[in-house]
Amino acid sequence: MTDMTLYLLIALAPLAGCLLAGLFGNQIGRKGAHTATILGVGVSAVLSAQVLWGFINGTRAKFDENVYTWLTMGGTDFSVGFLVDSLTAMMMVVVTSVSLMVHIYTIGYMKDEEVGYQRFFSYISLFTFSMLMLIMSNNFIQLFFGWEAVGLVSYLLIGFYFKRDSAIFANLKAFLVNRVGDFGFVLGIGLVLAYFGGSLRYADVFAYLPNVQNVSFLGTDLITVTCLLLFVGAMGKSAQFPLHVWLPDSMEGPTPISALIHAATMVTAGLFMVSRMSPMYELSTTALSVIMVIGAITALFMGFLGTIQNDIKRVIAYSTLSQLGYMTVALGVSAYSVAMFHVMTHAFFKALLFLAAGSVIIGMHHDQDMRNMGGLRKYMPITWLTMLIGNLSLIGTPFFSGFYSKDSIIEAVKMSHLPGSGFAYFAVLASVFVTAFYAFRQYFIVFHGKERWREAKHDHHAHGHDDGHHHGLAPDQNPHESPLVVTLPLMLLAIPSVIIGYLTIQPMLYGDFFKDVIFVDAAAHPVMHEMAQEFHGAMAMVTHSITSPVLYLAIGGVAAAWFLYCAAPQLPAKIQAACKPIYRLLENKYYLDAIYFAVFARGARVLGNLFWKVGDTMIIDNGIVNGAARAVGSIAAQVRKMQTGFVYTYAATMVFGLLVMIVAFFWNLWFK
Repeated sequence: MTDMTLYLLIALAPLAGCLLAGLFGNQIGRKGAHTATILGVGVSAVLSAQVLWGFINGTRAKFDENVYTWLTMGGTDFSVGFLVDSLTAMMMVVVTSVSLMVHIYTIGYMKDEEVGYQRFFSYISLFTFSMLMLIMSNNFIQLFFGWEAVGLVSYLLIGFYFKRDSAIFANLKAFLVNRVGDFGFVLGIGLVLAYFGGSLRYADVFAYLPNVQNVSFLGTDLITVTCLLLFVGAMGKSAQFPLHVWLPDSMEGPTPISALIHAATMVTAGLFMVSRMSPMYELSTTALSVIMVIGAITALFMGFLGTIQNDIKRVIAYSTLSQLGYMTVALGVSAYSVAMFHVMTHAFFKALLFLAAGSVIIGMHHDQDMRNMGGLRKYMPITWLTMLIGNLSLIGTPFFSGFYSKDSIIEAVKMSHLPGSGFAYFAVLASVFVTAFYAFRQYFIVFHGKERWREAKHDHHAHGHDDGHHHGLAPDQNPHESPLVVTLPLMLLAIPSVIIGYLTIQPMLYGDFFKDVIFVDAAAHPVMHEMAQEFHGAMAMVTHSITSPVLYLAIGGVAAAWFLYCAAPQLPAKIQAACKPIYRLLENKYYLDAIYFAVFARGARVLGNLFWKVGDTMIIDNGIVNGAARAVGSIAAQVRKMQTGFVYTYAATMVFGLLVMIVAFFWNLWFK
């Protein structure tokens, strides 16, 4: 099998499953739909693993070729092409493996769905295909195609329960916010096409960079403007402040898609794009500082919001926002490999957390309100253990995958000297405590303490369940462990959540894995060079953590959560009552939704009314169209009076016209 055939098969296998489930779902039935889509994604996952292994053992070389030229215009080719290197291969394995786990899990999670089962499998396979096209692209046009395709499919998935108003509002919100980011992204691509040699192929653009390094544009340099515009697109897709508001509301979709969007696919697209464009970003310290500060704000302030959530999925959603902030900070300090390392480890433990949350929701008969849970440990042991593993990895516990990537980010920020690095270091350090607190707050509320559903009122069960019906356990019912088709993906995801960081930190961060793929100007941004000198192995990193404040902040967060929700469960209500203004600020999500609604939604309505009443009605309708008609009618009404039907009137008119002509003739003759 040639390389081209292999890569086409990896990309198109999920699309084939999508088409089978989507177009022939009624004919092949539920079993046929999930079999076709799982087979397609499974083929892609196995072949992606084969490609990655080839890069690891050195038997596979970088591939950069066009597959198909769509059109040529003005000397510029608009093509479909693949760029497969170690960065692409790593992302291919992460996307396809997590997607495969989600596909398998969905069989159990969606088994009670009466309608939409085949449609859902079709959507998630299409999502996987779109993401593969994005990460495998070798040019900006195909990147933009994949970029928009994952946005479109996420819109369909978030609004899967389209009969619920909240789902329609959530998917519209996601669509509109991402359009804001995509507008900047398109402008950035336009600048690349206009000024970077007339080509949209990555290799050509990177080769042309020395020619535009000192070009001025809009009062600054062209590189900075281009990088910032491209990053605006990343802010939308990767949910960075202030374009983060869509992501928590995307919980309206079924839990499997929450795992797929928030773990390995859509939200990492922006991070992948910036890493791929590292040769461009290394030329703009200003752009890097902006990226770092925005990431730091997202990491800390979105974490705060996670501390007050009562919906089990929303806690994990705000955790995703905070962790995306960590990754973005790493990009800002030129630690691109560290950011992608955290993308990989985060994909596994965050998918694990979401799917474990879904298992809890199944056990609670689709009640997502944590206030109705408690004591689930003895009823759902597999879900309990896997969720504990996911949370331990999330907070950066030594020997777990998240420890190696998260600590590396904090160390990179500590060594940075970019403007704003001091604030960024404080933010990521404080976020360690906040993350540990909200993660184990959720854990203790759900799995420990008294069994609160036995006391819960039925109106509590209306909180965000997936199918729109009011569910929840009755006081005399007990939760039950989920079936094997649900728990098997949890167990499989728990394995990399523990070991993948230890196994891969050395080659990915300090070896040759990203050599000639990610470019870092070591003279201008020496963070990775300095970290390499201090790295003495994964075990030494664990030993060093004992002397680091990071470990003790994490322990402090866990201890605070245990004290408030296990030892003294009456205290949170008292703290909330004493800190009402702060709680109200967090509950209203810093009032950003209200501001956006007042300024943009209502502002657009006011502007629309202005254009309608003044521009359309007054100027166009009454002024131009109807005004012209009235003017013609008025003139005609006066001219009509001259048509009397009498011969002497017409003779007088002819004589008057002749006199006017004679006077005009002699006037010109005398005054010429």
